[in-house]
Amino acid sequence: MQNTLRYITIEDNLLDMIALAEYAAPYSFLKETGSYATSSEGLVAIKELKPDLIFLDIEMPGISGVELLRNIRQQVPIAVFITSHPEFALEGFELSAFDYILKPLTEERFAATAHRIKEYWEMKQKAAAYEVLFEKESLVFKEGYNQVKLPVHEIIYLEAMQDYTKVVTDKKNYLTLTTLTGFLEKLPVEKFMRVHRSYAVACQKISTIAGNNIQCGNYMIPVGKTYRTEVSQIKL
Repeated sequence: MQNTLRYITIEDNLLDMIALAEYAAPYSFLKETGSYATSSEGLVAIKELKPDLIFLDIEMPGISGVELLRNIRQQVPIAVFITSHPEFALEGFELSAFDYILKPLTEERFAATAHRIKEYWEMKQKAAAYEVLFEKESLVFKEGYNQVKLPVHEIIYLEAMQDYTKVVTDKKNYLTLTTLTGFLEKLPVEKFMRVHRSYAVACQKISTIAGNNIQCGNYMIPVGKTYRTEVSQIKL
């Protein structure tokens, strides 16, 4: 199993490039293989180095980071935007960017992304991308020759991870090659609510709603700006 992710940074601001390298240094599973100040240099590096992960800005000399990712999306397993422009978030997620971090980059925000990347990569490396079959009140995950039947009521929340969906329960997490939107279409609509571009929660698992967060068991789930009105109408 591959224990490290080779990453490159494509960022034209030297201070931001240095900050990212500093925040990434403590994570042994991240291995820097290059930093580039232009999209054209980054594109060459991607083709030559074939990194597992790229961190890239959007406003770049030459072609933008969004356009660059559109050109090489199939060549890079994980892409994370780090940018000062929130207006490009939708386009970034439509390109299946793993995360979209707004500047100024902080150590805490980077840590959250690093944790998600590590979990996603480990599950993917362990071949935990389960084929899933949907039944009326349960999901059947096929893992090789084995089958695991998961009652729908055990699901706490769902998390989008690029083209995958992570299914979180108290006992075990599953990763299936299905988008969050596609996954939700197969589940009882009255039992799950999308609360963020990357998260959906089981309605019966919601214990408290505090500001822009929802508490589901031991998990705190963020509420996206476009979902706040709908979430505020939830009756606990």
